[in-house]
Amino acid sequence: MWRGSLEALGVLLLAALLGNLALAWFQLNKREAEASAEQREQLEQQEQSCFCHLTGVLDDCFCDVESIDVFNNFKIYPRIKKLTERDYFRYYKVNLKRACPFWPDDSHCAIKDCHVEACPESQIPAGIKSGNYNKYSQAADDATDLSECQQARELGAINSTLSHRSKEAFADWARHDDAQDHFCELDDESSPDAEYVDLLLNPEGYTGYKGPSAWRVWNSIYEENCFKPRSVYRPLNPLAPSRGESFYNWLEGLCLEKRVFYRLISGLHSSINIHLCARYLLDEGWGRSVWGPNVEEFRSRFDTAETKGEGTRRLKNLYFLYLMELRALYKVAPYFERAAVHLYTGNGRDDARTKELLLQVFHEIKMFPMHFDEKSMFAGHQKEAKSLKEEFRLHFKNISRIMDCVGCTKCRLWGKLQTQGLGTALKVLFSENQIKNLPERSPSKGFQLTRQEVVALINGFARLSTSIHQLHNFRLLLKEKR
Repeated sequence: MWRGSLEALGVLLLAALLGNLALAWFQLNKREAEASAEQREQLEQQEQSCFCHLTGVLDDCFCDVESIDVFNNFKIYPRIKKLTERDYFRYYKVNLKRACPFWPDDSHCAIKDCHVEACPESQIPAGIKSGNYNKYSQAADDATDLSECQQARELGAINSTLSHRSKEAFADWARHDDAQDHFCELDDESSPDAEYVDLLLNPEGYTGYKGPSAWRVWNSIYEENCFKPRSVYRPLNPLAPSRGESFYNWLEGLCLEKRVFYRLISGLHSSINIHLCARYLLDEGWGRSVWGPNVEEFRSRFDTAETKGEGTRRLKNLYFLYLMELRALYKVAPYFERAAVHLYTGNGRDDARTKELLLQVFHEIKMFPMHFDEKSMFAGHQKEAKSLKEEFRLHFKNISRIMDCVGCTKCRLWGKLQTQGLGTALKVLFSENQIKNLPERSPSKGFQLTRQEVVALINGFARLSTSIHQLHNFRLLLKEKR
């Protein structure tokens, strides 16, 4: 009997113990589930704070963000990436030793990866080394002799298949002070300090360049060149006595042209920041650097809470800049579609393939229905419009000079290239009549682009295309954190 009572008591105690354990397990799981739900909610808020307002129609143009995302990521990005890997577009001649014209350089790269490795002359395709105008490689017509022996010797080294008439035209171009509106301070490619750089071996990314030197560059660009009175402070400007609440009221009160100027510069700034976040130095040890996307760095630059609402505006300005440069490529397509134009490196088969890829990009661009309308710019009274256009050009040209003040060598390389790309796009947009009147099978002085401008135009747009593609990647990374 006692034995039965003890067994019954043991069963009851065991049941009670198991019940307590089960209750504790359920309570623990409930707390974990609540914590997990809270964490998921926080991560969702982080993702939404970067992207939830990045939607809908852009200001000053009739196009929406979603259409650009689909068009770029599926149609343009794969093609433009492949195009910039071709020899004609991967080598860029640039002078990285020009002194800053505004203040003494007082900064240095923070990490060794800031250094730019110039290409040995032996690695540059012969056709590229020959000069600016070697994108033409076929005879245009019968010949007359060159007027200067030195020019004949110099041009003769480009390609022995050139006709005398073509050579004469090229020599004349080389002497000619280009009558087109230049929006950039171009490097002198004949300078002994100008070197070819392989862009694929010197990718844009994080270099550690920050602090007072970097701030001074961007502050000079915004404060002194964006048609802005000093009494109006940009948002998040640490020098501002207030938070810049009146800035956007002031901006919306500007004429379209000055408003566009600010948005182009802001879009370029945003694009560069995305490149730095997408190729960030994650680890540097034992002689091997590990590069990859840094989500926290991205959030610090574009998150709505982190930037007090500025992040979405910055990203929308990137899309605006993308549309503007897309329009420039649409406008310049007839220039490259002519039979007289060859992207010449000296390798006939590769050159034909490069032009084929370029024409594929143009074909896709023509299919896009929502282009930026540049005709609304400089459309007022003729005298006032001409004066405003000149002011616009000089402000941007000054920004291209500020790029020589960037203390980090690799940042300077990509800053100069992307600024020149944007400047070339502006030149194209406001040269429409000259482009329309170009002859089909012979070179012309009416409108011309140097090889340096062509390389900058395509690579500059490719950087914008890459930025929009990277936004898609960051959106996925933020979702993965959930």
